[in-house]
Amino acid sequence: MTHGPAIEINVSDQILTLCQAEGGTARTYPVSTARKGPGQLRDSYCTPLGRHIIRARVGDGQPVNTVFRARRPTGEIYRFDMREAEPERDWILTRILWLSGLEIGYNRLGNVDTMRRYIYIHGCPDDVDLGQPGSRGCIRMSNADVIDLFDFTPIGTPVLIYV
Repeated sequence: MTHGPAIEINVSDQILTLCQAEGGTARTYPVSTARKGPGQLRDSYCTPLGRHIIRARVGDGQPVNTVFRARRPTGEIYRFDMREAEPERDWILTRILWLSGLEIGYNRLGNVDTMRRYIYIHGCPDDVDLGQPGSRGCIRMSNADVIDLFDFTPIGTPVLIYV
């Protein structure tokens, strides 16, 4: 039986690894997980740990720096002056891989549900520092990297987030 790709996200090292279907590492990318560290609870602004899958892929074919709100393109292309106008906003750009937890009571259902927390792997502004925590729970990537990852990860791709 052939297995598809898988993603591993190491919160301690701030690295996302895309594993090949045949095993081994295909690619590694720097990321930025939650400023508040790992955690499962709704409204914690932490990055949830455990086993997940990609439940939805959003933004296929959209231009680089497309701005998303509620998983919909706004029609805007991100510019630095937009961040100056909304400095506290965690910009979601270019592509979205929406995660869903697989572990009932840990990252699925109730007040720990990753999907209902709207936890994504997504693009971010080019001047955001990757390789260190800084998001509000999601996994941020450079726009070029999230496009590359998006192209290799179908719905149902396993995602393991760990420390």
